[in-house]
Amino acid sequence: MKKNLIGILVIAVFAAQAAFAQSKPKPIVITPAERKAVSGVTAKQMSDYLHFVASDEMEGRDTPSRGLDTTAKFIGMNLSRWGFKPAGDDGTYYQKIALRYETADPAANSFKVGDVTYKFNEDYFRMSGDASVSGDLVFAGHGWMIKSKGIDALEGLDVSGKIVVLYAKGFPRGLNATGFPDGVTRADLTGKEGVDWEYPVNYAKSKGAKGIIVIAGPQLTKAWPMIKGFLSRAKVSPEKLDTGTPSDPHFPVILLNGTPGEALIGGADKVNAKSFDLNKNAVIEAKAKVETKWTQNVVALWEGSDPVLKKEMVAIGAHYDHEGMNPNAPGPDKIWNGADDDGSGTVAVLSIAEALSHASIKPKRSILFVWHCGEEKGLWGSEYFNKFPTVDIKQVVAQLNIDMIGRSKPAGDTDPKDAELSGPNMIYVIGKDMMSSTLGNVVSGVNSGYLKMDYDTRYDDPNDKNRFFFRSDHFNYAQNGIPVTFWFDGVHVDYHQPGDTADKIDYVKMEKVTRTIMLTLYKLADLKVRPAIDKELPKELRR
Repeated sequence: MKKNLIGILVIAVFAAQAAFAQSKPKPIVITPAERKAVSGVTAKQMSDYLHFVASDEMEGRDTPSRGLDTTAKFIGMNLSRWGFKPAGDDGTYYQKIALRYETADPAANSFKVGDVTYKFNEDYFRMSGDASVSGDLVFAGHGWMIKSKGIDALEGLDVSGKIVVLYAKGFPRGLNATGFPDGVTRADLTGKEGVDWEYPVNYAKSKGAKGIIVIAGPQLTKAWPMIKGFLSRAKVSPEKLDTGTPSDPHFPVILLNGTPGEALIGGADKVNAKSFDLNKNAVIEAKAKVETKWTQNVVALWEGSDPVLKKEMVAIGAHYDHEGMNPNAPGPDKIWNGADDDGSGTVAVLSIAEALSHASIKPKRSILFVWHCGEEKGLWGSEYFNKFPTVDIKQVVAQLNIDMIGRSKPAGDTDPKDAELSGPNMIYVIGKDMMSSTLGNVVSGVNSGYLKMDYDTRYDDPNDKNRFFFRSDHFNYAQNGIPVTFWFDGVHVDYHQPGDTADKIDYVKMEKVTRTIMLTLYKLADLKVRPAIDKELPKELRR
């Protein structure tokens, strides 16, 4: 009996070891043919492309703009030369997107309270609306209704036929005109919109308000010159997307500078009051000219070699837009070139396309290339592509997103704005382990079997205060049930500044990161079975 027991124990130990070995992912081996294929991506090649894409002649690649259109044609021209299949509209490389383009005429806009007249684009900005309204003023704090938090800013307040004054502690964004109330996050917006919770603008309108005046809090007032550079521009939104603008385009919403705003409600001590009548009358003239303009995503397909697996696709993408030009910017440089953000991703994807077209080996699955527009405006291009895809998006097995991979933190850099910038052999990788264990294993395994870069996953934290998971195009693919990975070098001193130029890029680092991503693309495309989604996104990352 003793011998039998020992035998059983030995067998059990070996079985456990075998099970453990099977549960560990096998090391990924990079073949000589794959190494040769990715050597087609070079620092020189990406430098040449980026010095064109991020040149002053592209005028910052705003959405929409002449520079963005020129960049799109440059990408499309090269895709045609390399033999890629057009995957946009009507046999082209371009998925066209109609934009609602709205401009305000200063002569046709005015705002007056009693005998006080405020200056357009100085004291206040028109945020939305095309109407003339007048009415008594009532103050309603932040304006939110959130039942789960016991919040109702309009409780006991009659706003019918009146103009509602709100106070913005945070930065306004569309219907969320005041920022979230203290102690509230997006995760608290549970239940049905309009029943269990409601944005300030729509809530006031549903109660019969005729318009909204938002008073800028200290953050907004301090940033007033910068805000002028944005809110005095044309307002643009995709016609087919809900981008957080009021459902009624005629409902006026204006943003008033904090200094005259606090005077309007009777002093800074009143901003925390629940609600009250102001016993004043206002007249708002909010007029706009609306026209349709066009922009585009750039979409192409490299067909896979396997007769069955080629029906599935691995997607790779980057946003090719940036912030354009700002004539009101201080200093001589008025162009936001966007070399790192995201010229680096744009040309990395282009270089992968070129290397793939010249490689002797072909991936088994098809590779879907998408250059997204409007990322800087609110992930427009990727949202549009996921809602109105030009391919069978259910056949996309994973999406690899490249957004800022060109900057490195040099030794001895003590600038606090570069504190989170990655070094020459480091890159942040976000999302690889959030939805699919297989995807995570492939992403990590390729890096381990190739250049062994430092993959930093700190921003996978669901409570990341930067919310980077929400801030680039992979987000819309993840929301569409597609596992994603996002490569990112970190914010730096030139992030969203005119100093983000092509001469500051670390092209050696770009080459390493881009070749590694291309190898990841190959390995995903050659998997026998598409990556299973075996994890649910943390609730903090869903909306």
